[in-house]
Order: sequence, then C-alpha cells, then structure tokens
Amino acid sequence: MSSEVIDQLRDKMESSVEALKRELVKIRTGRASLSLLDGISVDAYGSRMPLNQIGTLTIPENRMIAIQPWDPQMLAVIEKAILSSDLGLTPSNDGKIIRLTIPQLTEERRKDLVKQVKKISEEFRVAVRNVRREANDTLKNMKKDKEISEDDMFRLQDEAQKETDAFIKQIDEIAAGKEKEIMEV
Repeated sequence: MSSEVIDQLRDKMESSVEALKRELVKIRTGRASLSLLDGISVDAYGSRMPLNQIGTLTIPENRMIAIQPWDPQMLAVIEKAILSSDLGLTPSNDGKIIRLTIPQLTEERRKDLVKQVKKISEEFRVAVRNVRREANDTLKNMKKDKEISEDDMFRLQDEAQKETDAFIKQIDEIAAGKEKEIMEV
C-alpha cells in the first residue's frame, strides 16, 4: 500500500513533466515548427478539426510553414483560424497553399519569451511540489490510522522528496533547453 503512494506520486509528476513539454512546444522560437499549429483547429464539415487533419503541413524553408488543404475551399477557414489564434503570424494565400513566414525574433521579444518560459516552468515546479505535499499528507494519515509505522512514514517521505528533487531538476533542464533555443539567433 505504501509503495503505491510513491508510484502514484511518480505517475503524477511524470504527467506534469509531459504537460510542461507540450506547453513549451507552443512557444515560438525563430525557427519554423509544425508544433506551433498544434493548438489550432478549424470548423470543417460540421465539426472542429485540427489543421493536420484537413491538409498537408510542411516546412519548405527554415522559417516557413506551408499548409496545403486537401479541399481548396478550406483555405479561407484555415486563414481565419490562424489569424484568430495567438500566434501573431499573418498567413499568405496563393489560392492553393497558405504560407506562414516565421519572423526573426527581436532581442526584446526573446527576453519576453524567456520570461514566459520561466513562468510556465515555475508553475510546473509548484505542481510537482503539490503532488509531494499530497503524498506526504497521505502518508501522515496512513501513520495516524496505524497502516504504516512512523519509520516507514519518514522513509517514504524521504523517497517522495528524492523523486520531487529529480523531477524538479528535469523541469529545470527542459526549461533551460527551451531558453537556450529561444536566445539562439
């Protein structure tokens, strides 16, 4: 029973790290990445669909994304979805393909993005610490209900702390990598 607490803690922390990775992928760097479009969906054929399900997405150049819908009538809908997203990109449409040019980031914009990365990573550090706190509370309740001994409680709390430290280190490394990627010119 007591090792289940640590297993649950580990699972929750792993899912937090995965969520952080998904969140940071959405932050735009100076290079083109199809993951920038992950959060964009369009109204197509009576339902909301992600962009990659209504056309072909490619990166023909280092700083350009091309979207070629399978149905040319979807061009205007795709364009509208991109403009209404918070990407800050302006699509250009030639009647067959929509091109998104990724502008070079200014130094000021890079610093703002780094601040955003730090803020997001801190939110995930807090989430990991909250998971540890919940596990510690569960262990204290188990000791109070005499399901585990006091020694076991302290041993498991130490284990929870070691897991927490490892996951926070992992979050810091991921954030540092993203910051480095943003600051690259």
